[in-house]
Amino acid sequence: MKLNPNFERLKENYLFSEIAKKTEDYARAHPEARIIKMGIGDVTRPLVPAVIAAMSEAVAEMGEKETFKGYAPSDGYPFLKESVKSYYASLGAAIETDEIFISDGAKSDLGNLLDLFSTDNTALVPDPVYPVYVDTNALDGRRIILAKGAKENGFLPMPDRAVRADIIYICSPNNPTGAAYDRAGLAEWVSYANDTGAVIIYDAAYERFAEGDVPRSIFVIEEAKYCAIECCSFSKTAGFTGVRCGYCVIPFALERGGVRLNKAWRRLRAAKFNGVAYPIQRGAAAAYSAEGLAQIDENIRYYKRNASLLSRCLDEAGVWHTGGKHSPYIWLKCPCFFDSRKFFDCLLDSVRVVGTPGAGFGENGEGYFRLTAFSSFEDAQEGIYRLKEFLKGKV
Repeated sequence: MKLNPNFERLKENYLFSEIAKKTEDYARAHPEARIIKMGIGDVTRPLVPAVIAAMSEAVAEMGEKETFKGYAPSDGYPFLKESVKSYYASLGAAIETDEIFISDGAKSDLGNLLDLFSTDNTALVPDPVYPVYVDTNALDGRRIILAKGAKENGFLPMPDRAVRADIIYICSPNNPTGAAYDRAGLAEWVSYANDTGAVIIYDAAYERFAEGDVPRSIFVIEEAKYCAIECCSFSKTAGFTGVRCGYCVIPFALERGGVRLNKAWRRLRAAKFNGVAYPIQRGAAAAYSAEGLAQIDENIRYYKRNASLLSRCLDEAGVWHTGGKHSPYIWLKCPCFFDSRKFFDCLLDSVRVVGTPGAGFGENGEGYFRLTAFSSFEDAQEGIYRLKEFLKGKV
């Protein structure tokens, strides 16, 4: 018996587990300290009333013989798929219900979708990047090439026609940088993928934070149906990080090698997945109701206020950054030539604020640092006060 040799390609520790351990160790050594956590992107606001009501009713149904549900359909209940379809229509994207596949979250889909593709394919991944894109391709043994983000391009790399890739990852609004493509930028990536035969895996987990001319779905670009798969999640939109529900959209028009990827994914799902629990899907559908959207937007505004205040603090301190508008993330240039891990240690030791070292997101993340707005307003205010104190004389 042999293990997968590609495990050796993974970093020893997963980034967010490493941050959590460092924070726990510090708290244990300094029990009196009030630590402000702006590192891991977990939500803090509770599920909204519309979601709770729908889930409670669904749980009650599970206790009655007449309304009990067993295995869920592997691609999701029709009521939730119809809700997702209507939601996309409100964004200006026309999709069909059978192009939607309900899952237990975007992170699972981002890994499992790779079962559709040969390990001989090359993956083009932005750098800095959400670690899952790299880790899942590394485990399959694929060649990985980088689309390098930098201050000079606003951490929004554009396609290089001299580079050929088979699988392209785009996250917009981006984790970790908070940068977001406008319609023209996304259209250029769609054109590149269609011209080269590549497939875009588009991560739209933060779409509800976008505003203005930033698209909330790649499918607002008509030609994307020939080259893109979109993954989305209720985690950051509706606070489902501890509940787990998401979906991906695979258009009927997307074919490679004479195979419709929608049909292939449906078959793979039937082989490996038994569906998302009925009460959770009822809650997700309620999140996309008129009442639910109004309530979850209150939470989104809450987080965006925190992000805006963080951004203003850095502007006043003269610290270059992206994010804070279309995203719950702030991506800042470390002052005083700190490397990102040194900055993490100094920030924690000096003012007891936790963020995420940019180096954990890739080579081009070195020298940068991520802060999140997923905290209480009170913690955000305290964190900003401490950050201002820390930055005095360092910029």
